[in-house]
Amino acid sequence: MKQTFELFSALIVVALTASASPVLAEDWTGGYVGLSFGYADADGPGGSSGDDTAFGAHVGYDQDFGAFVLGGELEYNRLSLNLSQSQGSLDSMTRLKLRGGYDFGSALGYVVVGAARAETSVDSDTAAVYGIGIAYPIGENFVISGEALRQDFDDVTRSTGGLDSNVFNLRTTFRF
Repeated sequence: MKQTFELFSALIVVALTASASPVLAEDWTGGYVGLSFGYADADGPGGSSGDDTAFGAHVGYDQDFGAFVLGGELEYNRLSLNLSQSQGSLDSMTRLKLRGGYDFGSALGYVVVGAARAETSVDSDTAAVYGIGIAYPIGENFVISGEALRQDFDDVTRSTGGLDSNVFNLRTTFRF
């Protein structure tokens, strides 16, 4: 899990380095809506774990300040992570995220911080979310992006102990 996150991070750094050549900057100001599809995994107490596909929707707004972009986003992911018979399942996650990034001209590299709410078959919990992403505009209104997010929940399984979750999303977004 940690190795996957590190590999994804390295790929984003390589992509940002390759796109650092002087290019006309993109205007990221405005609202957007989109869909995501990806992979999620979770590790819980007693060695319980699960992984599966994730899909969802997001809505947000970005403000472009030249080379720096700041925005906010609300995201929902539907999951079906069965941890084990004794620990339950992770069913969905809702996140409220603050995004801050650098406009490389042909791409936006950004970091994410915020709050995540997990819904499980046992209980619900709120935790911090953090991660990284990269976005590429395709035409005037469409953007494709990738995100790697991490959440560490305290008490959402049947036994005591936390639940650590990673979500890797590929996203398509319509900007208006």
